[in-house]
Amino acid sequence: MSNAYRRQARQARLIRTITVSLTLLVLFVPPPTWSQDHHALHQHAGMSMSPEKSPQDELLSKQESEGNHHLIGFFVVLGGAFVLAQPILRRRFPAVSYVWPLCFLLSGLFILVYSDTELWPFGRKPWIQGTITNPEVIQHKLFAVLLLGLGLVEMLRARERLKAVWAAWVFPVVAVGGAVLLLFHSHDAGMQDENQMAIMARIQAEHLSYAATGFGIGLTKGLAEVETKWRAIFAKLWPTLMIALGVLLMFYTE
Repeated sequence: MSNAYRRQARQARLIRTITVSLTLLVLFVPPPTWSQDHHALHQHAGMSMSPEKSPQDELLSKQESEGNHHLIGFFVVLGGAFVLAQPILRRRFPAVSYVWPLCFLLSGLFILVYSDTELWPFGRKPWIQGTITNPEVIQHKLFAVLLLGLGLVEMLRARERLKAVWAAWVFPVVAVGGAVLLLFHSHDAGMQDENQMAIMARIQAEHLSYAATGFGIGLTKGLAEVETKWRAIFAKLWPTLMIALGVLLMFYTE
């Protein structure tokens, strides 16, 4: 057995190990804000005759939303860090090129499954009905699809299975499109709170910062794909902005 074959086999095992480990983390490790109280929230909501949430329900919903943003932020920081480090690490560990697309795939999977736990199988609302009747849920699922599609394309590119010219522009287009969608992202957090106007203003300001950073990521990633004398700078700038976006998400509050 040649050294090259053994090296490829080790890389394949490393990829499988990372993929399985992170997938299990997303699917089976509950976020810290989820607890028996969260399950009680859905039971209480299902038994209540009033459509309004109690203060306890509002608090649990707030903690869940913040926890979701923080976890996605962690994956974005991780992805950006691996993009910056891969020119060095790839010499010894070529499989490192697959890690940052995997971060997008796991983020998309997490949002698709866990972003709206009032839906089945976590809550009482049917999945399809609860999705199509709530603009906020529709936006969450759309973001999930964008992340999954982006992660899939970049994974295929990293594995050199997708070499079409258009594939290099999927990331910039999706990043800019996602930034535009964030400008219209609705959020009902704090609507029962006496300070709802201040809360909504803060949430909108936070999402505006995400949109601006996301637009910068898309722009600089696109410029990094163009042969210019500034290409090396843009190649470092877009993952740096990814890390900045992840940090912003990790400090999200409602």
